[in-house]
Amino acid sequence: MKINEISELQKKAKQIRKGIVTAVYSAQSGHPGGSLSIADILAVLYFNELNIDEKNPKWNDRDRVVLSKGHCSPAIYSALALRGYFPLEDLTKFRNIGSNLQGHPDMNKVNGIDMTSGSLGQGLSVANGMAIAGKLDNKNYRVYAILGDGEIEEGQIWEAAMTASKYKLDNLCVIVDNNNLQIDGTIEEVMSSYPIDEKFKSFGFESIIVDGHNIGEILQAFEQARNTKGKPTCIIAKTIKGKGISFMENQAGWHGKAPNKEQYEQAMVELG
Repeated sequence: MKINEISELQKKAKQIRKGIVTAVYSAQSGHPGGSLSIADILAVLYFNELNIDEKNPKWNDRDRVVLSKGHCSPAIYSALALRGYFPLEDLTKFRNIGSNLQGHPDMNKVNGIDMTSGSLGQGLSVANGMAIAGKLDNKNYRVYAILGDGEIEEGQIWEAAMTASKYKLDNLCVIVDNNNLQIDGTIEEVMSSYPIDEKFKSFGFESIIVDGHNIGEILQAFEQARNTKGKPTCIIAKTIKGKGISFMENQAGWHGKAPNKEQYEQAMVELG
């Protein structure tokens, strides 16, 4: 399934956002802010970029996605449901006891999840392993690792960055969700990792900055990443935490908080 029209991908992003809000509201628990900020990126990934088959989720030659910032599971669950990996109605069971859709994604319980994640800082190391395996096995699949900008304060990220560069993992694409907010405030206030693009460049990456809500720029960045040879790529997506819902946008307080009934209804109206 490939959608090339920007307007159609924008619609998918809006549907992903609706699924995120539905999941978090239903559970009265979860992380809406950083989930909403990656909706446009996931729309392009799951409906244009990835070589995947929802009818064969364990297909050996599929592209892989590692959501390193695993607390933003409502976003990837919503994208997978829209893609057809499981029914959309399952989003209302998010974080329920006995539900497969727990607060952090579990590869053993959810079709389409390539890596169990949630312990911040570890996803890039796992993605490296997948990319190295692809090289060793002469496979053409690509690996995408989605990191938070607060998460990259973890030292293991930079060890993994050195590894990706050493092994020339041009089948690896890192995406940093640069919404500039983490649980305790702005990135600058907590532990500045700026300039992110220059840091990854100094670690041997092709470094690209995009507006993470501009579908056209995201499409171009993924194309550039595919065409980059001999080194990994990092796309720094400048995003807005809580994007798409007026009262959540750029508010650190919505990092991990569920909307009440009135807020849920307002959010769904704003999302059309």
